[in-house]
Amino acid sequence: MQAVTEGDRRKEVRVLLEQIQAHPERDWSAARRRLATLNKLIAAAPRRQPH
Repeated sequence: MQAVTEGDRRKEVRVLLEQIQAHPERDWSAARRRLATLNKLIAAAPRRQPH
């Protein structure tokens, strides 16, 4: 099993946002909750310092 990276989370956010924009007529309540969770996880991730 592989660890989920910040990049994975950012990609999921991007995909969800694209889906919502493509089909605004759908009920996206669950996707919006997932987006909120992903954004919190991304914001809480420690920042890597450049070498």
